Amino acid sequence: MLKISTSGELGTVPNSVVEVSLDRPEARNALDEATLVELTDFFLKSPLLKTARVIILRGNGPDFCAGADIRWMRRAADYPPAKNRKDAQLLLKALKALDESPVPVIARIHGGIYGGGLGLIAASDIVLADENSKMRFSECRLGILPSVISSFVLPKIGLSQARRLYLTGEVFGAAFAKEIGLVHEIGSSEKIEERLSQLIKQILLNGPKANRLAKSYLRRLSDLPRTRREKLSIDTLVKARSSEEAKEGLSAFLEKRSPSWV
Repeated sequence: MLKISTSGELGTVPNSVVEVSLDRPEARNALDEATLVELTDFFLKSPLLKTARVIILRGNGPDFCAGADIRWMRRAADYPPAKNRKDAQLLLKALKALDESPVPVIARIHGGIYGGGLGLIAASDIVLADENSKMRFSECRLGILPSVISSFVLPKIGLSQARRLYLTGEVFGAAFAKEIGLVHEIGSSEKIEERLSQLIKQILLNGPKANRLAKSYLRRLSDLPRTRREKLSIDTLVKARSSEEAKEGLSAFLEKRSPSWV
């Protein structure tokens, strides 16, 4: 279950800041079928994506996300292979939709973040964590493995750390998560909220189309061999330079004024 709220920031366009909150606090925001479908639908179909400049991903209650709902996984274990495959794709679809969101996503995490919850933050652009957050790749403790989330986790933490953390299933804190690249910044709850506001303001200073282009560009670039990366980099810059947004941004800089989107 999700809770959606919107606001502007510093007089910007209404609905420019969208908060998406996991809202199953009684279940520690564990991911069930309904929540994954809602996440997928929001990041693929929500009309708010047209005006949003930044999306904040939160978890209501004491934990950000305790991973996949255990009762759901237990039911799925008894499904025939075809239904089990379809069911397993729910998590992949949600993470892919989040990862490919055209709008920058900041995950604001706290409390416990386990299993599939780590997939959510790995698929986000920026991760801000309470300093007392606790994390764990807990799947092997349940006789399964962090399979689906690995497509998003490995680019963040690398194979070496994944081998350690998947195979030990140990709990680790926010400081270690920052050290391995899973989290970008940590601090007290108050300090992280302040930092969140600062980052929102920084993002809103950028050209909205430029930010969207940068996100899609980096995703495509990372999947290509070097020679194709070079071609894509040139093609993308040519396209960006000739856009109306670029013309406005460069003119504003030369004229020592704010661009139209600020």
